[in-house]
Amino acid sequence: MSSLADEISSRRTFAIISHPDAGKTTLTEKLLLYTGTIQSAGSVKGKASAKHAVSDWMDIEKQRGISVTSSVLQFTYDGCCVNILDTPGHQDFSEDTYRTLMAADAAVMVIDGAKGVEAQTVKLFRVCALRGIPIFTFVNKLDREIRDPFELMEEIENVLGIGTCPMMWPIGSGRNFRGVFDRAHRRVIAFEGDGRANAAKKVAEIEAELGDPALDELIGAENHRALMDDIELLDGAADEFDLAAVRSGKLSPVYFGSALTNFGVEPFLQDFLEFAPAPGPHADALTGEEVEPTDDFSGFVFKIQANMDKNHRDRIAFLRICSGRFERGMDAYHMQGGRKIKLATGTAMMADDRATVDEAYAGDIVGLFDPGIFSIGDTLCAPKKRVQFAGIPTFAPEHFARVTQVDTMKRKQFVKGMEELAQEGAIQIFRELGAGMESVIVGVVGELQFDVLEQRLKSEYHVGVRRQPLGYTDIRWIANEPGEVDVAKLNLTRDTLRVEDMRGGKLLLFTSPWNVDWAIEHNPELKLSEFGNVEF
Repeated sequence: MSSLADEISSRRTFAIISHPDAGKTTLTEKLLLYTGTIQSAGSVKGKASAKHAVSDWMDIEKQRGISVTSSVLQFTYDGCCVNILDTPGHQDFSEDTYRTLMAADAAVMVIDGAKGVEAQTVKLFRVCALRGIPIFTFVNKLDREIRDPFELMEEIENVLGIGTCPMMWPIGSGRNFRGVFDRAHRRVIAFEGDGRANAAKKVAEIEAELGDPALDELIGAENHRALMDDIELLDGAADEFDLAAVRSGKLSPVYFGSALTNFGVEPFLQDFLEFAPAPGPHADALTGEEVEPTDDFSGFVFKIQANMDKNHRDRIAFLRICSGRFERGMDAYHMQGGRKIKLATGTAMMADDRATVDEAYAGDIVGLFDPGIFSIGDTLCAPKKRVQFAGIPTFAPEHFARVTQVDTMKRKQFVKGMEELAQEGAIQIFRELGAGMESVIVGVVGELQFDVLEQRLKSEYHVGVRRQPLGYTDIRWIANEPGEVDVAKLNLTRDTLRVEDMRGGKLLLFTSPWNVDWAIEHNPELKLSEFGNVEF
């Protein structure tokens, strides 16, 4: 039987991040395909068949060909147990991505070879950089024409501020794509296209020295000469591989390939599993001491998802195990709830498919049935050795709308739907002081979240709603102690709205920064917070 330390050291938990359409979900599918987890891959935007990406399970994801919620996928490969957190690429769902990155030990950054570093990539990279986690770069879409690889390396370094070390180097691209050169093993991996977009065929790996005449025939004389020049330049000028720098987030190993045609995926996976770190310690917010992965059981909730099983209308809390071993039926202590609970069932995820988990270890992600007691950021730990991890901050909404139910006879379903979807963290809901739940104000980070909200209310709760956009741009939490200020009597501009969240916390919505300044200037006793960590 494997020891606890052996089980934990075999874990690799990482998130895949990218700008929309860079090929993130396609790469995820091909990793699963190569490891035998799935038998055939569904193109994310496949129009010729009814298949969709395994990690995209919501109706809106299948219809639009985008990922709008993080998925958790687990597989084993070459002695490693791998947990992939497939994140939304769309910027409107960056908050879900941020929370997911809190549960990852490393990140794979997918870059479109033709477009380079895009806006959302920059935003997500900065979240990774704040945590100092290792970042591995996969330059995708070599089956199409890409930008000059040296320009791409320079852009990554200049825009993201991280060193790069090309582990693979492309030989041509688009119609002239012939493969990649593996710098570490000094071998050419030749590309063999079979004309099918979702090829499952393994590619040929040809070991040959640069300058060998056989390479002229394999990749073309002109490509061979260009490759020799490029490798000579890289060997003399590029950053050398330094595992310590990689694991501290200061150097990113760079790989080239085509996820759509499967090329370059397996060599990348093999290197990643070798270089990516196993689960490490997490800080106990109560004592400041490190909680080692081999300590007693502990973990934190980083995501809540309602209605993954449409037949049972359940809620699943995703728990990142930080230390020890999870066992089905074990007792645990819920720090925020202040009580002992029994973890009767744990589930492993493959998008919306699930399997019962009898045991799991630090680094793993398990889904716990949530009867409504968990919030994002909650800590679970062994009853006798209590620890608490830092909470996960909530983003301030940037867009607001008044949402009202169409059918007043469905008030119960409307209230339940709004509350449960708010508990997932994708939306925040407020109501005017003294008002009920017939009409609520919804705040979101990105406008596409409104579309997802309406569709999920309709499909999961059978409730139609009307949405009225509101012109508020700034939100501030009232940070005074309860009773310190009378919110109703504050001196505010006419278009400033007084609201409360679902826990009774008081907030103000403003239509401009000028109105914020007015509130501060005319209410000296008022304390406002821009980053109030609001949890449902």
